Amino acid sequence: MILRNGRSLIVAALVAGSALGGCAQIRDHQGFILDETLASAIQPGTDTRDSVLNTLGRPTFTGGFDQNDWYYLSRSTKNMAFNMPKADTQTVLHVQFDAAGNVAKVERKGMEQVASITPYSEKTPTLGRRHSLWDEIFGNIGTVGSGIGGTAGQGGNGPNQ
Repeated sequence: MILRNGRSLIVAALVAGSALGGCAQIRDHQGFILDETLASAIQPGTDTRDSVLNTLGRPTFTGGFDQNDWYYLSRSTKNMAFNMPKADTQTVLHVQFDAAGNVAKVERKGMEQVASITPYSEKTPTLGRRHSLWDEIFGNIGTVGSGIGGTAGQGGNGPNQ
């Protein structure tokens, strides 16, 4: 009897351990791995496009309208089990160059750039009549050639009648 209770205790402990293992926090990193020493070494007026490329590497993305804007994005996220990941830390390093290719400005932004958007789950209202699927599929049966909504000269109430 004691052996049987011991086995069930071990099985219960294994089940509880594996169930709690699924509740561990998951951390992830996306984008550029920002080195503070290298990022702070970029100085306006001193560095050029080539020196930034050698120091930080290729940017995460460039400006859509101006290729003189380089962006380095670094984001860490965390979530529990099956929840959606949420941004824990984020840094956007924006390096702007002048026409000659020299660094004109270096900006750093953080979590204030993160926006939380909740989609509206209700249906979008539309104007007009509401038709069921049945009406949409079979609604024109019997109206073709009957003169209802027809053109002039094909029956109905046109000017030639």
